[in-house]
Amino acid sequence: MTTFPMGPALLFCPGDRPERFGKAAERADAVILDLEDAVAPRDKDAARKNLIAADLDPERTIVRVNPLGTEDFERDLAALQQTPYRTVMLAKAEDGPAVARALAGFTVVALLETALGVVRAAEIASTENVAALMWGAEDLLASLGGESSRSQDGTYRSVAVQARSTVLLAAGAFGKGAIDSIYGNIPDIEGLEAEARDAVASGFAAKACIHPGQVAAVRAAYMPDPADVTYAEQVLAEAKHHGGVFSFRGQMIDGPLLKQAEQTLRRA
Repeated sequence: MTTFPMGPALLFCPGDRPERFGKAAERADAVILDLEDAVAPRDKDAARKNLIAADLDPERTIVRVNPLGTEDFERDLAALQQTPYRTVMLAKAEDGPAVARALAGFTVVALLETALGVVRAAEIASTENVAALMWGAEDLLASLGGESSRSQDGTYRSVAVQARSTVLLAAGAFGKGAIDSIYGNIPDIEGLEAEARDAVASGFAAKACIHPGQVAAVRAAYMPDPADVTYAEQVLAEAKHHGGVFSFRGQMIDGPLLKQAEQTLRRA
């Protein structure tokens, strides 16, 4: 699993609700101050003023800005320049070179939530100042003319599964972090837990949350079982006595299994 240092639980917070900024930062591993979809057009200027006035840890703060090519993006960028925050989540990212030019000097989380953005996932992941990719399900389906990313049983439709996998593979190919999309059904903690467990098992470095009540479930999913931690420690210790493939507790251990053990210890 590629490491994204701010994870595993990232919590969105609307930029027009400054009274929530501190609480969101306290409850999650990082807060995403949202200047885009969570803020009505009439409130965006107020949200930018809130951003400038905010007193949060820059190492644990991400600012989601509006898409490139919009007036709101330019205004967001002007506000950002007046703050210490240098990690930006770019909504509807679609063009790697344009990201590099427009956000030079910033660490970028590229949010791929359109068909074009997903198709160009590898190009965007290869962009130098892009540190991570995230995918967005509902905006993606809207860009395709679809109605919903999930079936009635709550599972993703096949096109959403493909997009999720595409973004994860592109991030991994270029050594960047991958962030799993939000789980919109807030009361369904059991469904969130299952999706978060799949995210960590698949290689996502973090998962985004839209409610403080989701943070604990995501953290629990990313925390390995104590028995798995003990096993990882023991198998890595045993590996020091072998030059290649070896047998441990009846299982053949090779390079990929040792990497998995290392990842387990990193999550712990």
